Amino acid sequence: MFDDFVNFVRDLYSTKDLIPLHAPQFIGNEKKYIEKAIDSTFVSSIGEFVNSFESSIQNFTGVKYAIATVNGTAAMHIALKLSGVERNTEVITQSLTFIATCNAIRYCDAIPVFIDVDKSTLGLSPQNLQEFIDEYCELRDDGFCWNHSTNRRISACLPMHTFGFPVNIEEIKRICSRFNIELVEDAAESLGSLYKGNHTGSFGKISATSFNGNKIVTTGGGGMILTNNKELAIKAKHITTTAKIPSLWSFEHDQVGYNYRLPNINAALGVAQMESLPNYIKSKRDLAIKYQNWGIDNEYTFVSESLNSQSNYWLNCVITNNKKNRDLMLKVTNESNIMTRPTWTPMHKLSMFQHCQRTDMKNTESLANRIVNVPSSPILIN
Repeated sequence: MFDDFVNFVRDLYSTKDLIPLHAPQFIGNEKKYIEKAIDSTFVSSIGEFVNSFESSIQNFTGVKYAIATVNGTAAMHIALKLSGVERNTEVITQSLTFIATCNAIRYCDAIPVFIDVDKSTLGLSPQNLQEFIDEYCELRDDGFCWNHSTNRRISACLPMHTFGFPVNIEEIKRICSRFNIELVEDAAESLGSLYKGNHTGSFGKISATSFNGNKIVTTGGGGMILTNNKELAIKAKHITTTAKIPSLWSFEHDQVGYNYRLPNINAALGVAQMESLPNYIKSKRDLAIKYQNWGIDNEYTFVSESLNSQSNYWLNCVITNNKKNRDLMLKVTNESNIMTRPTWTPMHKLSMFQHCQRTDMKNTESLANRIVNVPSSPILIN
């Protein structure tokens, strides 16, 4: 069982060697730009490539301001902080996510509340969000939304575009707006994904994306804060640069800041990667179609983009029949030197988040028990 899939993937990638889940691609000016950064001696958080990388992300996503950070978690931490997420407030999010989402919430001393996901998008369900608010929340005289069962303010809603598949972000935004809840997007995995023609990360007040080594574009480690709000952008750049007041020689800081800026040498890698991003996306979307067509012929169910969305297909996903089949597929593929993986353990099952309030996790647990991520590196033709 699953030998047919092993053979299909080997034919796709035309190799008998190890096939990684998602390997970085270096096909352009990466070495040239890194050498230029080294020659400039500006290899830390100041340099032309940091500015160029931020500009390239702005141009590609259509978001007005982009602030580079050392990783996606740092970007998410600051995005939440600048959105007004404070100690002992609550952030509505999904349990089917990478732990960085919830770590960033806890860095703000806030508390996650878990909403179930939609099977079609793998992301936070607008319907379940509305049902939770109807049952547990109220707008009070201060204008904020409060959870009357915990007597804590709902400071933000943080959906994640899982594996690059956009959530139904417009509906989530509409609900958040009606209840005065700040919308912050976790777009760590969705660079190049669109909802109704607009880039993920452009719908909320502020958002974050990631350039980890396994992402569609990598800087080795890195992240980016995205916003259309100029005041927030200025604050983000200031607070991620240790809140240092600009000066030619003195060291004055006006608040507790963070040493979160992306080094120039990493940004150089990112600038080169962005030049190849359209090719990466085309290749990955072509790969997704091959998986889906093969799946139809061989009774494998692959996740595909939902209505109104365009996915970057960062990671392709098979939905197996049950947990037993999932585990068998993981065993057969990995023993055959084809890297596959399950989803993350749902956040509500981790010891540090088991106490958090949650809705029924029917879809989350079903998907977590059945999803297998399969090799999704772009197949580039020179």
